[in-house]
Amino acid sequence: MSRVYNFSAGPAVLPEEVLREAAEEMLDYNGTGMSVMEMSHRSKAFQEIIDTAEADLRDLMGIPEDYAVLFLQGGASQQFAMIPMNLMKNKSADYIVTGQWAKKASEEAKKYGKVNIVASSADKTFSYIPDVSDLPISEDADYVYICENNTIYGTKYQELPNTKGKLLVADVSSCFLSEPVDVTKYGVIYGGVQKNIGPAGTVIVIIRKDLITDDVLPLTPTMLKYKTHADAGSLYNTPPAYGIYICGKVFRWLKKQGGLEAMKAHNEKKAKLLYDYLDESKMFRGTVEPKDRSLMNVPFVTGDDELDAKFVKEAKAAGFENLKGHRSVGGMRASIYNAMPIQGVEALVAFMKKFEEENL
Repeated sequence: MSRVYNFSAGPAVLPEEVLREAAEEMLDYNGTGMSVMEMSHRSKAFQEIIDTAEADLRDLMGIPEDYAVLFLQGGASQQFAMIPMNLMKNKSADYIVTGQWAKKASEEAKKYGKVNIVASSADKTFSYIPDVSDLPISEDADYVYICENNTIYGTKYQELPNTKGKLLVADVSSCFLSEPVDVTKYGVIYGGVQKNIGPAGTVIVIIRKDLITDDVLPLTPTMLKYKTHADAGSLYNTPPAYGIYICGKVFRWLKKQGGLEAMKAHNEKKAKLLYDYLDESKMFRGTVEPKDRSLMNVPFVTGDDELDAKFVKEAKAAGFENLKGHRSVGGMRASIYNAMPIQGVEALVAFMKKFEEENL
């Protein structure tokens, strides 16, 4: 078996150690004689899995007791509707649009109330994060919404917006657990796990408990109420059991690496290797303003579509998978999430240097 370097934006690379553990337990989890995929979500064995996963996540992120942790389905995109359904009491919300996912979230929210776009970077193809220090926050806004790391465009908020006392809601799908975070700065922080934590199909929502009420928009389905899932400990219906199990293993792996401070240092080191090369290269260039660069997603181009295509093809043949940029922007993109080893980035940079020498 030969493992490639997988630079996919999601579903993405997982720690090899976690995959091997899961493989060993595939037929018999902890003496139960069955796989986690086969066991009842009402069983004692699965209750222990989900309880341990939540405890480890709380420990990693320092999640206070006045916040609930929910393991849900539907991915981040379902949260685009769930958030306004549960939080739009005044039927008004402010959105900062810094990429495709924030844009989609704002469009979905318009079905439930007034959406105010208080800042956007669409004017420069989402290649930067706008100044968010003094925004025209609406007096009646129920919350301010951001996508903290933009997977497609490779930008990241270095400072959170000044919400002027309003609730902050953040989609952190592609930077989840990549660095320490102060959960108390958010009302809701959520993310699909398939980019940095686990397999597709699971979304984790961390929400302040006072926001979990029956006071939701009329006709909100039972399954789309946060209270439904909070009251049932994420077990109202059959949850994405195997996804939660893998997430739990990744949480333990992260703790073993030294926690989120250690992961931040690891991620900064990897990103620096790639950005330093892009800044000195005569062929490749990054597409993001340096001050707003993501540690997780690194888009780059040559400026020639044919050369971009040649690079992606030759990279694939050399064992570097999923380097083609998102269809909406083209070029290339290397997603270097927590589980991408530094050797992978070193190998990529060496390949890029060789390609540049041969094609300049």
